Order: sequence, then C-alpha cells, then structure tokens
Amino acid sequence: EPTVRTELMEQIPPIAIFLQESQPTFPAAFFEYLMPIVVRYLTDVNNQVRKAGQEALLILLEQDLVAQSDIENKVCPILLDLSAPDSDDEYKVEAVNIICKMASMLSRTTVEHMLLPRFCELCSDGKLFQVRKICAANFGDICNAVGQEATERLLIPKFFELCCDSVWGMRKACAECFMAVSYTTSPEVRRSQLSPLFISLISDTCRWVRQAAFQSLGPFISTFANPSSAGLYIREDGTLSIRPSAQDVSSSSCQPSSNSTVMSPSAGAA
Repeated sequence: EPTVRTELMEQIPPIAIFLQESQPTFPAAFFEYLMPIVVRYLTDVNNQVRKAGQEALLILLEQDLVAQSDIENKVCPILLDLSAPDSDDEYKVEAVNIICKMASMLSRTTVEHMLLPRFCELCSDGKLFQVRKICAANFGDICNAVGQEATERLLIPKFFELCCDSVWGMRKACAECFMAVSYTTSPEVRRSQLSPLFISLISDTCRWVRQAAFQSLGPFISTFANPSSAGLYIREDGTLSIRPSAQDVSSSSCQPSSNSTVMSPSAGAA
C-alpha cells in the first residue's frame, strides 16, 4: 500500500538519527538497510511515496547522515537517470527540483563533476518549460555551490539563454535571482556581461519581468560595491547584509551590534 510506504519514509530520518547516535551498537545498519530503501523509493510508481522519499533524502543530507560514497554512487546516478532527456516528464521535473535543493548540501567537487553538466542540459530543455523554470529559480544557488570559475565558464551562457527565454516566467525568475548570480562572478563579468543583460530585463516587454528587475536593481548594484568600504557582504545563508563600522559600534554602545539584513538574493515579487 502506498500509504504504508509513505509512512515508512517519514520514519527513516528519526531512525537514522538514532542509529547515528548508537553507532557502536549499529555500525552499518543505516547504510546497509535504510539508505537502499530511500534510494529505491525515489523511483516509486506512486508520487506521494516519491515525494516522501525526496523529503527524507533532503533531511538526511541536511543532518549530514549520508556518506559521500553513497551520494556519489547511489543518489546521484538515480537522479541523473530520472533527469535524462528520455525520462518521464513527471520524474524529470521532480529530479531537477531535488538536484537544485541538494546542491547546497554537497561538496563543490561532487556538484561540479556529477550534477552541473546535467543542470546545464536541463537549462536548455526545449520540451518542458517547468524544467527550465526550476533551473531559473534556483540558478543563484547553483552558482554559489560551484563557485566563480565554473559559474563564468559554464553557467553564465545558460543564464543568458534563460534571461532571453520566450516564457516570461523564466525571465522573471532570472530577474529575481540576479544578485546571487552577480555576486558569484568577477567585477569584469558583472560590468561587461551582466549589466547589459540586466538592462534588457529592466526594459522587458512584460511588466511582471520589469517589476521583478526593478526590485532586484538595488541588490544588483550592491554587488559592485567594495565590501571593505561599503560594509556590504553576503552571509552564509545568502542574504545581503550591512556590517556596522567600528565608529558606529563604539559611538552607540547601547545599540545592538547585530548585523541588519537588507535583502535576500532569492527574494522576488512574492
């Protein structure tokens, strides 16, 4: 029964946490018995079971409970199969979604060598606009996961394609994550490539795209600032923040010295 398999998936993460805390007693139980079930349920015929399996996998990755070898040898191959060009549409949409969500939880080497080539292919998927939409919405996270070199060499050309997509929702998603993409690139790429691209979005024929671009204008401009003089920096969670100057801190000892968040790169016209 699908409901039984779904319930089982919901119990996997707490069981895995228990096993991790009791490793002397159960040294390999999770890797031998539970992880294969999670992987198998990613391809279950029932979509609710698959969704539960995907959620369980993300929790396990968040808690750092999955071994690197399992990620590379079991999880990634399944996701690559599900996101292949000839894969079922529903499976492909789910696979690209899970790839984007898990990218920030994996090592840069794993993402760049195993998932990035497929992500670039999916950005140009001419069959399903839903696939391209997921890629566009998560583009900044992928850039952050692989770093500047891979972003400029492989991802920026794909970003140009998505910013010129015939579906306005794609262009709007690109406008919303523009700051995150810009922050990952060099100043020269920002000036010579991304600035003209942003102008095209802010002049788009669709008002929803223009609105999203105008809302991202300030955050995009902030990526040109020198962090040491402007006090702007990106926190680990991807939010743009202001670091108080030493003078401000010393002159207002009664004020809290915590940083103030200005804008999240993924925040759009919600």
